[in-house]
Amino acid sequence: MSTPRAARTVIRRAHLVDARGDHGVADLYLVGGTIEGIGLGGAVDMEFDAAGALVTPAFLDLHAHLREPGGEMKEDLASGLAAAAAGGYGTVVSMANTDPVVDDPAIVAALVAKAERLGLARLRPAAALSVGLAGRQLADYAALQRAGAVMITDDGIPVVDSHLMRRACEYAAELGLVVQTHSEDPSLRQEGVMHEGSVSQRLGLPGNPAEAEAIMIFRDCEIARMTGARVHIAHVSSERGMRVIEWCKAQGAPVTCEVTPHHLTLDHGVWERFDPIFKVAPPLRAPADVAYLIDAVARGVVDAIGTDHAPHTRAEKDADVQSAPFGLPNIEVAFPLLYTRLVATGTLPLATLLELLQGGPARVMGWREPTLEVGEPADVTVLDVERAAPVDAERFASKARFSPWEGEVLRGWPTLTLVAGQVAFRRVASSPT
Repeated sequence: MSTPRAARTVIRRAHLVDARGDHGVADLYLVGGTIEGIGLGGAVDMEFDAAGALVTPAFLDLHAHLREPGGEMKEDLASGLAAAAAGGYGTVVSMANTDPVVDDPAIVAALVAKAERLGLARLRPAAALSVGLAGRQLADYAALQRAGAVMITDDGIPVVDSHLMRRACEYAAELGLVVQTHSEDPSLRQEGVMHEGSVSQRLGLPGNPAEAEAIMIFRDCEIARMTGARVHIAHVSSERGMRVIEWCKAQGAPVTCEVTPHHLTLDHGVWERFDPIFKVAPPLRAPADVAYLIDAVARGVVDAIGTDHAPHTRAEKDADVQSAPFGLPNIEVAFPLLYTRLVATGTLPLATLLELLQGGPARVMGWREPTLEVGEPADVTVLDVERAAPVDAERFASKARFSPWEGEVLRGWPTLTLVAGQVAFRRVASSPT
């Protein structure tokens, strides 16, 4: 019996860009889930025209809340992984703060199996650092890793007990697992709903000071240095927090860090609208913090951009400021937002932005750097950097159809995302997303 021939795909007239550089305009060939080569010719089973567009390896997101199990009214694997693919992402690390918590190997295995059946963006689940996210007992990292977990984190809840954090890092280091933190001191953060500063004082809202972040980042970095664990500091929001990371990296701490699209493009001034859509944790900081984060990105201090995509229902976000949940959806707009705000304005080179979405997160995890080289996985995205279109949250694949950037005209919308050579997303002509 003959072996079935692997399907062959070509992306024609593609402007090819990856970590190795700009390869110019050529036809990119994919076969059997891998990259076959450039300009090969020959018969194909499927072809796409990418004239005028960038073609680059699909992005990696180390920080997304997909809400399954238990929060499917906000998001589920189907909608969340479809949203990721629509944003140009080929691989997503999902967070463990679900209901039930992802602290059981059976839950990890079920998530992986369901995601594979969906055929959208690739799922790599994170598992809980502590049982039930309660901060009292370590989860069974070895069993969780065997089931498919790639990261350990209680994201959404800071690990208050420093001894528990030390033990978690020692255990994770033995297994080669990354520990991701939610670095905020709860006793200093208190019930803050926004950044503590001039705007919170004027509005009379409880503030969350940047020092709450900086203090806990220092502790987490010191424990990383002490144990040798690979600690990834999530969603850094402040100048003070970033300066602590810079100092600790200089001291040899094995830490990496990420920033989010919202902390790079929004500041606490948006709270003048008194809209809980802007309620995120950690909070949107002062303009000086935003400027410093962008500068840290430009200087190579930041290792990755993690979306911290955190969908909620519109009704939840329409509640009063005190009771509305933290978080906003952004995975579908992350690249066009950052391309338009930072690359198109000349603030950052395109290569820097791509590094933070591709090679940077891969190195954080110890994965192969995504490229367009022969034999690499056929995870690619096509980006229309010429056509401008407004953010229209009603067209999101995510169930969270609202956005703080609603109506903003952006360039760089993904038009096609292939994962293992299969179409995970293709934009219809009338929709930017």
